[in-house]
Amino acid sequence: MHFSRRNFLRLSGAGLISTQAPSVLAGNYAPYRGIPGTGIPFKLGIASYTFRQFSLEETITMTNRLAIKNLCLKSMHMPLTSTPDEIRGMAAKVREAGIDLYGAGVVYMKTIEEVDHAFTYAGIAGMKVIVGVPEHDLLEHCNKKVKETGINLAIHNHGPGDDRYPSPESAYQRIKNMDPGMGLCVDIGHTVRIGLDPVKETARFIDRVLDIHVKDVDKAEETGNTCEIGHGVIDIPGFLKMLIKENYNKIVSFEYEKDSKDPLAGLAESVGYVRGVLRMIT
Repeated sequence: MHFSRRNFLRLSGAGLISTQAPSVLAGNYAPYRGIPGTGIPFKLGIASYTFRQFSLEETITMTNRLAIKNLCLKSMHMPLTSTPDEIRGMAAKVREAGIDLYGAGVVYMKTIEEVDHAFTYAGIAGMKVIVGVPEHDLLEHCNKKVKETGINLAIHNHGPGDDRYPSPESAYQRIKNMDPGMGLCVDIGHTVRIGLDPVKETARFIDRVLDIHVKDVDKAEETGNTCEIGHGVIDIPGFLKMLIKENYNKIVSFEYEKDSKDPLAGLAESVGYVRGVLRMIT
């Protein structure tokens, strides 16, 4: 049997081992929490699309194994069709595991009813932000819901092929005069795939950046694919330095789209790389 690092993690029960067992992947790292005096104003999180082939319980377990305490749930882990009681129950599972369920997404919104439902869903779950993709003609209604509920909406850019919001600027130009709770979720991988520098683009709109999807891609082209952070073309140290300089104080969530059936090893490597860079630059 070939005992690669990935096979070792899988065979040792990665994603299935009890959350009360020693965290092999987390090691001695304490999670970054944006504590004053650390030099790191932001927190690390996970976008649960990373674990799209796994259950909510497995997602919680793997998030805890990485010593990450902030989670944004995609609908496969907490369905948008859930009843209020089901939403409360699933949200409680996350929080009982010591994880902050800070957001939902990505949520697509094509009608007023879908916008209203997304905000109701997030409110029942006690979420602070919806990472969303609303149709352009729904932005004014989204702005109204942000004001009414206090829940932020972070519009996600999807790069080449995205007719709505291909770049951070394409979203920013449409919401710049709206409530500050109408902002951006900058996906740095898709930003690179459209030929833009994520360091510069994020810095340009930092006052409206409400969430970040951090990842790496193997080439700065439309056909670029997610890879382990540090193996690709994105200047991750430069990106993290910029966030610290700009005093970005929200969430930086890993969205690891590679290896959907076995993501933990590559995600752990990516988390370790980011933590290592942060230790060196602060």
